Amino acid sequence: MKLGIIGSGKIVHDFLSIADQIPNLELAALSTTKRSHQIGLELQEKYNISKLYQDNTDLFNDANVDTVYVAVPNSLHFSIAKAALEAGKNVICEKPFVTTTDEARELKEIADKNQVIIVEAITNIYLENFKFIEDNLAKIAPIHVVNLNYTQYSSRYDAFLEGDIQPAFDPKKDGGALMDLGIYNLHIIIKLFGKPDSVKYFPTIQKNIDTSGILHLGYSDKQASSIAAKDSFSPNVSTIEGEKGALIIYGHPNEMPKVGIQLRGEEPKVVNHNKYSHRMIAEFIEFTKIIDQHDFTAADQAFTHSLNTLAVLQEAKKQR
Repeated sequence: MKLGIIGSGKIVHDFLSIADQIPNLELAALSTTKRSHQIGLELQEKYNISKLYQDNTDLFNDANVDTVYVAVPNSLHFSIAKAALEAGKNVICEKPFVTTTDEARELKEIADKNQVIIVEAITNIYLENFKFIEDNLAKIAPIHVVNLNYTQYSSRYDAFLEGDIQPAFDPKKDGGALMDLGIYNLHIIIKLFGKPDSVKYFPTIQKNIDTSGILHLGYSDKQASSIAAKDSFSPNVSTIEGEKGALIIYGHPNEMPKVGIQLRGEEPKVVNHNKYSHRMIAEFIEFTKIIDQHDFTAADQAFTHSLNTLAVLQEAKKQR
Protein backbone atom coordinates (compact mmCIF):
# COMPACT_ATOMS: atom_id res chain seq x y z
CA MET A 1 0.00 0.00 0.00
CA LYS A 2 1.38 3.39 -1.04
CA LEU A 3 -0.18 5.79 1.41
CA GLY A 4 -0.90 9.48 1.12
CA ILE A 5 -1.85 11.13 4.41
CA ILE A 6 -4.05 14.21 4.71
CA GLY A 7 -3.73 16.01 8.04
CA SER A 8 -1.09 17.01 10.57
CA GLY A 9 -2.80 16.64 13.94
CA LYS A 10 -2.15 14.30 16.84
CA ILE A 11 -3.61 11.23 15.13
CA VAL A 12 -1.18 11.71 12.22
CA HIS A 13 1.75 12.01 14.63
CA ASP A 14 0.56 8.84 16.41
CA PHE A 15 0.26 6.95 13.14
CA LEU A 16 3.61 8.03 11.75
CA SER A 17 5.33 6.95 14.97
CA ILE A 18 4.31 3.33 14.29
CA ALA A 19 4.13 3.24 10.48
CA ASP A 20 7.45 1.41 10.22
CA GLN A 21 5.86 -1.54 12.06
CA ILE A 22 3.25 -2.08 9.32
CA PRO A 23 4.44 -4.50 6.61
CA ASN A 24 4.10 -3.50 2.95
CA LEU A 25 3.36 0.14 3.75
CA GLU A 26 5.10 2.98 1.93
CA LEU A 27 4.73 6.58 3.13
CA ALA A 28 4.26 8.09 -0.32
CA ALA A 29 2.95 11.58 0.47
CA LEU A 30 1.65 13.99 3.09
CA SER A 31 -0.69 16.94 2.53
CA THR A 32 -1.14 19.70 5.10
CA THR A 33 -2.73 23.12 5.12
CA LYS A 34 -0.49 26.06 4.29
CA ARG A 35 -0.73 27.07 7.96
CA SER A 36 0.69 23.68 9.00
CA HIS A 37 3.38 23.52 6.31
CA GLN A 38 6.25 23.80 8.79
CA ILE A 39 4.83 20.85 10.73
CA GLY A 40 4.62 18.98 7.44
CA LEU A 41 8.25 19.68 6.67
CA GLU A 42 9.30 18.36 10.07
CA LEU A 43 7.19 15.21 9.65
CA GLN A 44 8.49 14.63 6.12
CA GLU A 45 12.09 14.75 7.30
CA LYS A 46 11.56 12.73 10.48
CA TYR A 47 9.61 9.90 8.82
CA ASN A 48 11.16 9.97 5.33
CA ILE A 49 7.91 10.77 3.51
CA SER A 50 8.46 10.93 -0.25
CA LYS A 51 6.34 13.99 -1.14
CA LEU A 52 4.87 16.93 0.77
CA TYR A 53 1.94 18.94 -0.56
CA GLN A 54 -0.05 21.98 0.55
CA ASP A 55 -2.96 21.20 -1.79
CA ASN A 56 -4.90 17.95 -1.48
CA THR A 57 -5.51 17.92 -5.23
CA ASP A 58 -1.79 17.49 -5.82
CA LEU A 59 -1.81 14.45 -3.56
CA PHE A 60 -4.84 13.03 -5.39
CA ASN A 61 -2.98 13.48 -8.69
CA ASP A 62 0.13 11.71 -7.41
CA ALA A 63 0.33 8.45 -9.37
CA ASN A 64 2.52 6.91 -6.65
CA VAL A 65 -0.32 7.17 -4.11
CA ASP A 66 -2.89 4.35 -4.22
CA THR A 67 -4.53 4.96 -0.82
CA VAL A 68 -5.46 8.12 1.08
CA TYR A 69 -5.64 8.25 4.87
CA VAL A 70 -8.14 10.98 5.83
CA ALA A 71 -7.06 12.23 9.27
CA VAL A 72 -8.68 15.67 9.52
CA PRO A 73 -11.42 17.20 11.73
CA ASN A 74 -14.68 15.23 11.63
CA SER A 75 -16.60 17.79 9.60
CA LEU A 76 -14.14 17.44 6.68
CA HIS A 77 -14.22 13.64 6.39
CA PHE A 78 -16.93 13.45 3.74
CA SER A 79 -15.67 16.08 1.32
CA ILE A 80 -12.05 14.91 1.39
CA ALA A 81 -12.93 11.20 1.21
CA LYS A 82 -15.24 11.90 -1.72
CA ALA A 83 -12.56 13.79 -3.63
CA ALA A 84 -10.05 10.98 -3.02
CA LEU A 85 -12.46 8.30 -4.21
CA GLU A 86 -13.34 10.31 -7.31
CA ALA A 87 -9.61 10.47 -8.05
CA GLY A 88 -9.52 6.66 -8.00
CA LYS A 89 -7.80 6.26 -4.63
CA ASN A 90 -8.63 3.79 -1.88
CA VAL A 91 -9.62 5.59 1.32
CA ILE A 92 -9.00 4.92 4.99
CA CYS A 93 -11.16 7.45 6.83
CA GLU A 94 -10.67 8.21 10.51
CA LYS A 95 -13.52 7.65 12.92
CA PRO A 96 -16.25 8.81 13.11
CA PHE A 97 -16.74 7.81 9.48
CA VAL A 98 -18.94 10.67 8.20
CA THR A 99 -21.89 12.70 9.46
CA THR A 100 -24.86 10.79 8.02
CA THR A 101 -25.73 7.41 6.56
CA ASP A 102 -26.61 9.15 3.28
CA GLU A 103 -23.06 10.48 3.07
CA ALA A 104 -21.67 7.01 3.80
CA ARG A 105 -23.78 5.40 1.08
CA GLU A 106 -22.72 8.08 -1.41
CA LEU A 107 -19.05 7.37 -0.68
CA LYS A 108 -19.60 3.64 -1.08
CA GLU A 109 -21.31 4.14 -4.42
CA ILE A 110 -18.35 6.17 -5.68
CA ALA A 111 -15.90 3.56 -4.36
CA ASP A 112 -17.79 0.72 -6.06
CA LYS A 113 -18.03 2.66 -9.32
CA ASN A 114 -14.28 3.25 -9.33
CA GLN A 115 -13.48 -0.25 -8.03
CA VAL A 116 -11.63 1.06 -5.00
CA ILE A 117 -12.00 0.42 -1.28
CA ILE A 118 -13.16 2.61 1.59
CA VAL A 119 -12.87 1.63 5.26
CA GLU A 120 -13.27 3.40 8.60
CA ALA A 121 -10.26 3.55 10.91
CA ILE A 122 -11.57 2.37 14.28
CA THR A 123 -8.91 0.75 16.40
CA ASN A 124 -10.68 -1.43 18.94
CA ILE A 125 -12.58 -3.94 16.80
CA TYR A 126 -9.31 -5.02 15.17
CA LEU A 127 -7.51 -5.73 18.45
CA GLU A 128 -6.79 -9.27 19.63
CA ASN A 129 -8.35 -8.43 23.00
CA PHE A 130 -11.61 -7.62 21.23
CA LYS A 131 -11.42 -11.06 19.61
CA PHE A 132 -11.13 -12.52 23.12
CA ILE A 133 -14.37 -10.76 24.07
CA GLU A 134 -16.10 -12.08 20.93
CA ASP A 135 -14.87 -15.63 21.47
CA ASN A 136 -16.05 -15.76 25.09
CA LEU A 137 -19.53 -14.26 24.77
CA ALA A 138 -21.20 -17.67 24.71
CA LYS A 139 -19.57 -18.65 28.00
CA ILE A 140 -21.46 -15.98 29.95
CA ALA A 141 -24.74 -16.05 27.96
CA PRO A 142 -27.54 -15.18 28.11
CA ILE A 143 -26.31 -11.57 28.30
CA HIS A 144 -28.60 -8.95 29.82
CA VAL A 145 -26.48 -5.91 30.79
CA VAL A 146 -23.72 -4.09 28.89
CA ASN A 147 -21.95 -1.09 30.43
CA LEU A 148 -19.06 0.51 28.54
CA ASN A 149 -17.16 3.49 29.90
CA TYR A 150 -14.72 5.72 28.04
CA THR A 151 -13.89 8.66 30.30
CA GLN A 152 -10.82 10.76 29.58
CA TYR A 153 -10.34 14.24 31.01
CA SER A 154 -9.51 16.17 27.87
CA SER A 155 -6.25 18.09 27.62
CA ARG A 156 -8.33 20.75 25.85
CA TYR A 157 -11.12 20.93 28.44
CA ASP A 158 -9.62 23.65 30.63
CA ALA A 159 -9.07 25.84 27.57
CA PHE A 160 -12.66 25.10 26.51
CA LEU A 161 -13.95 26.34 29.86
CA GLU A 162 -11.99 29.56 29.30
CA GLY A 163 -13.65 30.05 25.92
CA ASP A 164 -10.97 28.59 23.63
CA ILE A 165 -13.13 26.26 21.51
CA GLN A 166 -10.95 23.77 19.64
CA PRO A 167 -12.31 21.23 17.09
CA ALA A 168 -12.79 18.48 19.66
CA PHE A 169 -15.34 20.71 21.44
CA ASP A 170 -16.67 22.62 18.43
CA PRO A 171 -20.27 21.76 17.45
CA LYS A 172 -19.65 23.27 13.99
CA LYS A 173 -16.87 20.74 13.47
CA ASP A 174 -18.84 17.75 14.74
CA GLY A 175 -16.99 17.60 18.05
CA GLY A 176 -18.18 16.45 21.46
CA ALA A 177 -17.90 13.44 23.75
CA LEU A 178 -20.22 11.23 21.73
CA MET A 179 -18.30 11.69 18.49
CA ASP A 180 -14.82 11.65 20.00
CA LEU A 181 -15.07 8.92 22.66
CA GLY A 182 -18.53 7.39 22.57
CA ILE A 183 -17.93 6.20 19.02
CA TYR A 184 -15.49 3.58 20.35
CA ASN A 185 -18.07 2.16 22.78
CA LEU A 186 -20.67 2.14 20.07
CA HIS A 187 -18.50 0.19 17.64
CA ILE A 188 -17.97 -2.50 20.29
CA ILE A 189 -21.68 -2.80 21.11
CA ILE A 190 -22.85 -2.87 17.48
CA LYS A 191 -20.13 -5.33 16.45
CA LEU A 192 -21.08 -7.71 19.25
CA PHE A 193 -24.86 -7.35 19.31
CA GLY A 194 -26.01 -5.59 16.15
CA LYS A 195 -28.30 -2.59 15.85
CA PRO A 196 -30.54 -1.89 18.87
CA ASP A 197 -34.30 -1.50 18.95
CA SER A 198 -34.12 1.91 20.64
CA VAL A 199 -31.60 4.73 21.06
CA LYS A 200 -31.65 7.42 23.74
CA TYR A 201 -28.89 9.91 24.49
CA PHE A 202 -28.61 11.82 27.77
CA PRO A 203 -25.89 14.47 27.29
CA THR A 204 -24.27 17.01 29.60
CA ILE A 205 -24.27 20.18 27.50
CA GLN A 206 -21.80 23.02 28.02
CA LYS A 207 -21.37 25.83 25.48
CA ASN A 208 -23.69 24.01 23.04
CA ILE A 209 -21.66 20.77 22.99
CA ASP A 210 -21.84 17.48 24.89
CA THR A 211 -18.81 17.37 27.15
CA SER A 212 -20.08 14.03 28.48
CA GLY A 213 -23.13 11.84 28.17
CA ILE A 214 -24.75 8.44 28.57
CA LEU A 215 -26.10 6.63 25.53
CA HIS A 216 -28.73 3.96 26.17
CA LEU A 217 -29.32 1.22 23.61
CA GLY A 218 -32.32 -1.03 24.11
CA TYR A 219 -32.53 -4.62 22.85
CA SER A 220 -35.30 -7.16 23.34
CA ASP A 221 -33.14 -9.28 25.65
CA LYS A 222 -30.57 -6.83 27.04
CA GLN A 223 -29.86 -3.20 27.84
CA ALA A 224 -26.62 -1.45 26.91
CA SER A 225 -25.17 1.83 28.14
CA SER A 226 -22.23 3.81 26.82
CA ILE A 227 -20.62 6.45 29.01
CA ALA A 228 -18.39 8.96 27.23
CA ALA A 229 -16.87 11.87 29.13
CA LYS A 230 -14.25 14.48 28.28
CA ASP A 231 -14.98 16.49 31.44
CA SER A 232 -14.37 13.83 34.12
CA PHE A 233 -11.93 11.24 35.45
CA SER A 234 -12.45 7.48 35.77
CA PRO A 235 -10.25 4.36 35.91
CA ASN A 236 -12.39 3.06 32.99
CA VAL A 237 -13.75 -0.42 33.63
CA SER A 238 -16.40 -1.79 31.28
CA THR A 239 -18.50 -4.93 31.74
CA ILE A 240 -20.64 -7.28 29.70
CA GLU A 241 -22.83 -9.17 32.14
CA GLY A 242 -24.60 -12.46 31.62
CA GLU A 243 -26.31 -15.15 33.67
CA LYS A 244 -23.18 -17.32 33.75
CA GLY A 245 -20.58 -14.61 34.29
CA ALA A 246 -19.08 -11.38 33.05
CA LEU A 247 -16.53 -10.12 30.54
CA ILE A 248 -14.47 -7.13 31.62
CA ILE A 249 -12.54 -4.49 29.67
CA TYR A 250 -9.88 -2.76 31.76
CA GLY A 251 -8.81 0.67 30.53
CA HIS A 252 -9.84 2.87 27.65
CA PRO A 253 -12.07 1.05 25.15
CA ASN A 254 -10.13 2.41 22.17
CA GLU A 255 -7.08 0.34 23.10
CA MET A 256 -8.46 -2.36 25.43
CA PRO A 257 -5.11 -2.96 27.19
CA LYS A 258 -6.46 -5.80 29.34
CA VAL A 259 -9.58 -7.94 29.25
CA GLY A 260 -10.96 -10.60 31.52
CA ILE A 261 -13.65 -13.16 32.16
CA GLN A 262 -15.18 -14.13 35.49
CA LEU A 263 -17.65 -16.99 35.62
CA ARG A 264 -20.07 -17.30 38.54
CA GLY A 265 -18.31 -18.80 41.55
CA GLU A 266 -14.84 -18.53 39.99
CA GLU A 267 -11.90 -16.15 40.22
CA PRO A 268 -11.44 -13.67 37.36
CA LYS A 269 -9.04 -14.50 34.54
CA VAL A 270 -7.29 -11.37 33.20
CA VAL A 271 -5.31 -11.48 29.94
CA ASN A 272 -3.72 -9.28 27.31
CA HIS A 273 -3.63 -10.87 23.86
CA ASN A 274 -2.87 -7.66 21.96
CA LYS A 275 0.17 -8.34 19.79
CA TYR A 276 1.40 -4.83 19.18
CA SER A 277 2.71 -1.91 21.20
CA HIS A 278 0.25 0.63 19.77
CA ARG A 279 -3.49 0.40 19.19
CA MET A 280 -3.30 1.54 15.53
CA ILE A 281 -0.95 -1.17 14.29
CA ALA A 282 -3.46 -4.03 14.14
CA GLU A 283 -6.06 -2.05 12.18
CA PHE A 284 -3.57 -0.77 9.61
CA ILE A 285 -2.09 -4.22 9.09
CA GLU A 286 -5.62 -5.38 8.29
CA PHE A 287 -6.32 -2.40 6.02
CA THR A 288 -3.08 -2.99 4.12
CA LYS A 289 -4.05 -6.63 3.50
CA ILE A 290 -7.56 -5.70 2.36
CA ILE A 291 -6.30 -3.05 -0.05
CA ASP A 292 -3.28 -4.93 -1.42
CA GLN A 293 -5.37 -8.08 -1.95
CA HIS A 294 -8.36 -6.14 -3.33
CA ASP A 295 -10.52 -7.96 -0.79
CA PHE A 296 -13.84 -6.31 -1.59
CA THR A 297 -15.73 -8.87 0.50
CA ALA A 298 -13.90 -7.86 3.68
CA ALA A 299 -14.26 -4.19 2.76
CA ASP A 300 -18.01 -4.62 2.22
CA GLN A 301 -18.37 -6.31 5.61
CA ALA A 302 -16.45 -3.51 7.31
CA PHE A 303 -18.58 -0.91 5.56
CA THR A 304 -21.83 -2.59 6.62
CA HIS A 305 -20.68 -2.50 10.23
CA SER A 306 -19.66 1.16 9.94
CA LEU A 307 -23.02 1.99 8.37
CA ASN A 308 -24.93 0.26 11.18
CA THR A 309 -22.86 2.11 13.76
CA LEU A 310 -23.35 5.41 11.98
CA ALA A 311 -27.13 4.91 11.90
CA VAL A 312 -27.19 4.66 15.71
CA LEU A 313 -24.76 7.56 16.08
CA GLN A 314 -26.91 9.70 13.80
CA GLU A 315 -30.00 9.01 15.90
CA ALA A 316 -28.14 9.81 19.12
CA LYS A 317 -26.82 13.10 17.72
CA LYS A 318 -30.36 14.31 17.13
CA GLN A 319 -30.89 14.18 20.88
CA ARG A 320 -27.91 16.35 21.88
